[in-house]
Amino acid sequence: MELNVWIIDDDMVSQFATRYSIQQSNTPCRVVTCDGGEEAFEMFSEQFSLNSNTHNIIFLDLVMPGMDGWQFLNQLSRIKGWRNSTDVYVLSAFANSKDRVRAKEHPEIHGFFDKPLSRSVANRIMHAKRVSNS
Repeated sequence: MELNVWIIDDDMVSQFATRYSIQQSNTPCRVVTCDGGEEAFEMFSEQFSLNSNTHNIIFLDLVMPGMDGWQFLNQLSRIKGWRNSTDVYVLSAFANSKDRVRAKEHPEIHGFFDKPLSRSVANRIMHAKRVSNS
C-alpha cells in the first residue's frame, strides 16, 4: 500500500513539527508539504488523477491566506472518489471556537487536533490508516 501524507499549512514551524511527528510513527509514507490551499489542491488533484489507488492522509490547517482550509475542502469535494482513499484531519490553533464546532460537524473531516500534532496522535492516525487499508 502506498501512503501519501499531505501537510497543508502556511506556517513552516507547524509543517516541521507535523512532519517530525509523522516520521516518529515509523510508518512508511511519502510526506508532501504545501504552503497553501491552492498549491495543495492542484498537486492533490493531479496526483489523484494519476493514481486514485494511493491512500492519503491530509493534515489541514484552516487559517491560511488565499484558499483557506474550508475552501480547500470545498474544492476537494469536486474530485470524484477521493473519499474512498483519503482521510482529512484538521490541525489548527482553533482561535475561533466556531471553527472547532464546524470541524466536528463536517462530514469530510475524520478528526481535529490542536497544533502541534503529538507523536501519539500521529501514531494512532497512521496505524488506523494502515489497518483500514490492509
